[in-house]
Amino acid sequence: MTRPEMADETLFLLLHNEMVSGLYRAAEHGEGENGRCITKLENMGFRVGQGLIERFTKDTARFKDELDIMKFICKDFWTTVFKKQIDNLRTNHQGIYVLQDNKFRLLTQMSTGKQYLEYAPKYLAFTCGLVRGGLSNLGIKSIVTAEVSAMPACKFQVMIQKM
Repeated sequence: MTRPEMADETLFLLLHNEMVSGLYRAAEHGEGENGRCITKLENMGFRVGQGLIERFTKDTARFKDELDIMKFICKDFWTTVFKKQIDNLRTNHQGIYVLQDNKFRLLTQMSTGKQYLEYAPKYLAFTCGLVRGGLSNLGIKSIVTAEVSAMPACKFQVMIQKM
């Protein structure tokens, strides 16, 4: 990894942490509900995902199907944003995909202890939006959720909504 890439990654991680803590700090001071923070983070991620996909696919050939798009998200998109590919992609071939990241960058800075599991959803909302926004710009409407059972591993479930 070259110096600028390390700096970019560090800035992204710091910005993400500040977005999360800033929104929750504001909610604690009565400037919003705690439940709305996750929605706000998810919406921010959605908009960023739309923009990134637009930039990443401008010189790419059209995708042949849904699975082809999901592979692009797991390889190219994930590598550009998180500096590694998704570790595992599974599907039931009925519109549900599970993307497994065994060492998710936005969770690795938190302790791997169980006491931090309750905080994980705050740090996953932006990424759920990122994936949903990217897919949206590729013509796929989806619901993206995340679950963590052992830090820093994470599973993102993508449910494709037929239009």
